[in-house]
Amino acid sequence: MRNEGILGMNARNGRYIMPYNPRHLYPLVDDKYITKELAEAQGIAVPPLYGVIRMENEVKNLEKTLDNLEDFVIKPAQGSGGDGIIVIKAKRGNKYIDSSGHLIDIHNLKHHVSNILSGLFSLGGHADKALIEYRVKFDPLFKDISYQGVPDIRMVVFRGYPIMAMVRLPTRASKGKANLHQGAVGVGVDLSTGKTTHGVCANEVCDVHPDTGFPIADLRIPKFDDLLNLTARSYELTGLGYLGVDIVLDKDMGPLMLELNARPGLNIQIANQTGLMPRLELIEKIKTVPTDSNERVAYSKEHFH
Repeated sequence: MRNEGILGMNARNGRYIMPYNPRHLYPLVDDKYITKELAEAQGIAVPPLYGVIRMENEVKNLEKTLDNLEDFVIKPAQGSGGDGIIVIKAKRGNKYIDSSGHLIDIHNLKHHVSNILSGLFSLGGHADKALIEYRVKFDPLFKDISYQGVPDIRMVVFRGYPIMAMVRLPTRASKGKANLHQGAVGVGVDLSTGKTTHGVCANEVCDVHPDTGFPIADLRIPKFDDLLNLTARSYELTGLGYLGVDIVLDKDMGPLMLELNARPGLNIQIANQTGLMPRLELIEKIKTVPTDSNERVAYSKEHFH
């Protein structure tokens, strides 16, 4: 694995996360509400926010917050791995239809929000906030290679340089969530062209989506340069040197930053069938990081394909 340039967990933590990610900056990415505020202040597009519930006595106002919304997402501000997220895609009478087609009433939604506030889904079990935000309508590029949920794009950014990317495709096994550890498909992306390459599902190489049977390679991601630039700018946004950036492609709004991760996983190497180490070591040799994100993106496109 060392000969193939594979980055392991110990090296990731000891050589890159600890030196490049100061602990006092973690709240900027561990709390999605804070991340969203920072991004909006810097002109980085994020899913619009409809409301925030911070205290238990505010739960009774949920019905009023949702009154004019036909579709939306409820998520914990400090959740991880997609846990605690409810996606509502339509309203039928006084009930709501989730992404799996199940009917949910307002009482169940209130109960779920209360669970979020109690810290049931948060990192470390701490008290949390519930965010109510825009439901992403994913780009039609992914309609044949996704099951129910919204595909996203994970990029690893080091010192402001995008160094590796993959598309994460929801499956039946992942229950419509774009999380590899729950069974989603990861597909590598060539940074120079924006085209998908290799796939992995449950740590096994795959060429087609397991539920739809459609090929997952050779798809060109639209607005890929905009997407690269957005991820590169996350370096200035947080000050974190080693970062995972999750982006969705909305069919109307274009690239939207979903969240940031100070401890991005390593399966992205399997999806790309190449190791992170050579890319990380190349960026480490750069003495002065350009302040222009476009310059960093151009370097990544030239070297990482």
